Amino acid sequence: MHDTHRRIFLQSAAALGLAGLSMPLFAAAKVRPNDKSALIVVDVQNCFVDGGTLPVKGGADVVPVINKLSTAFENIVLTQDWHTQGHASFASAHAGQKPFSSIKLGYGNQVLWPDHCVQGTDDAALHKDLKLPSAQLIIRKGYHKGVDSYSAFEEADRKTPTGLAGYLKQRGIKTVFVTGLATDFCVAWTALDARKAGFEAYVIEDATRAIDLDGSLAKAWKEMQAKGVKRIQSSDIEISA
Repeated sequence: MHDTHRRIFLQSAAALGLAGLSMPLFAAAKVRPNDKSALIVVDVQNCFVDGGTLPVKGGADVVPVINKLSTAFENIVLTQDWHTQGHASFASAHAGQKPFSSIKLGYGNQVLWPDHCVQGTDDAALHKDLKLPSAQLIIRKGYHKGVDSYSAFEEADRKTPTGLAGYLKQRGIKTVFVTGLATDFCVAWTALDARKAGFEAYVIEDATRAIDLDGSLAKAWKEMQAKGVKRIQSSDIEISA
């Protein structure tokens, strides 16, 4: 800052009684969702919290954060992992394989998971404390036995759409805010595919939790940043009292 301008600024600050304050003079503007925004709540299910078949550490902690966030959105979409028995992503479906190892399937590398979120089980149900009465759509994914599906937009074969992009575009949605489980897999893939489909995308970090398998969380954030996904906190969202 030029010395003259700095002196004028400091004199003005002193006159207002602000001199010596360590806090910023101006608060950062909050993000205000509108009718062209959608909240995407990814896989907040019993299987991904304590007591489930594939628990994500702190998974249930996202529930009250998401419930509060939901009041700022007119448009809300949920996803639900919905696997068949013997799904190709289950380690139990491959002789000699253990959970969290990787194999090559017809569509590429696949992390093998414990059996989880099997269709029709309580394990696959949405978390009981998730209160989103204004949600309009549930996208079920991973129900094709031979193909996994992390993203809300596209299955892991990278060619089978879920229909979500068309649904959002028909409703004039331009921006999506992604929350849920897990940050480094289904949340990240959803945010990346949102960008690929032409949407502005935010990930609300404190409304997500990660598995972090062999550095997967840092890798996911790096990939999302490179594709223009914005990383924010729930406190950055303007929520009416």
